[in-house]
Amino acid sequence: MPHARDELVMDVLRSSGGTSVAELAEVLDVGEATVRRTLQRLAREGRVVRTYGGAAAAESFPGHAGGRHDPLLPQKRAIGLAAAALVEDGSTIALSSGSTILELGRRLRDRNLTVITNALDVANVLLDAPGIELVVLGGVVLPGMHSLRGHLAEEAMRDLRADTVFMGASAIDLERGFLTEHIREIAVDRALRTMAREAVVLADASKFDTVAPGFMFGFEQVGTLVTDGRVRPDHVEALEARGTRVVVAKEGVQAQAR
Repeated sequence: MPHARDELVMDVLRSSGGTSVAELAEVLDVGEATVRRTLQRLAREGRVVRTYGGAAAAESFPGHAGGRHDPLLPQKRAIGLAAAALVEDGSTIALSSGSTILELGRRLRDRNLTVITNALDVANVLLDAPGIELVVLGGVVLPGMHSLRGHLAEEAMRDLRADTVFMGASAIDLERGFLTEHIREIAVDRALRTMAREAVVLADASKFDTVAPGFMFGFEQVGTLVTDGRVRPDHVEALEARGTRVVVAKEGVQAQAR
């Protein structure tokens, strides 16, 4: 049974800290192709991280965006689903790093798109998806976020263009705009915004009650915010007054665009 096999794979990965496809196939007494399909599914669900020739449990990676212990994961999944509905088939999109963006990436594997990203976690989810032309930016890896930053990433973006960029944010300041706690990513975030015609920010409602040290850009740079059903009406009104459309994603129901 696939479910039982999934749990057995997770038990092996947790106990070993990571293992190869060949070793998993031997333990499970199945073919390597079956193991690879299982690992691909578990990677899409955020339970494992693919490694060269094998995999490891996601929770063994500190700060991994796909960790299962995130209390806001249901809201982030709803936001990812709502954001996926905004993506047009055949378009070119850019995806930044972050756990909510990763949830969007998981819902794009069956689409026909060109995806540009500086996030290794996002790239891992979309790897080998048949309809995805995947463009991964180069650069220096930011630990914890698993994103690529620096001169190489910024230079690559000068030659690339996208219809829409989907980005995360650590905090939303109703006076200034969108903030990040990852100061070393600010230059790359701004470069991602510059390369796209439209920008969509994905941020759960808790981001309105959070402070972050780094300023990314103002509301005039963002056409749409996708958030969850806990958002306060006055926060929605404030963003709409600044010209930013708000899409409210509610768990278990279709997203509502205001």
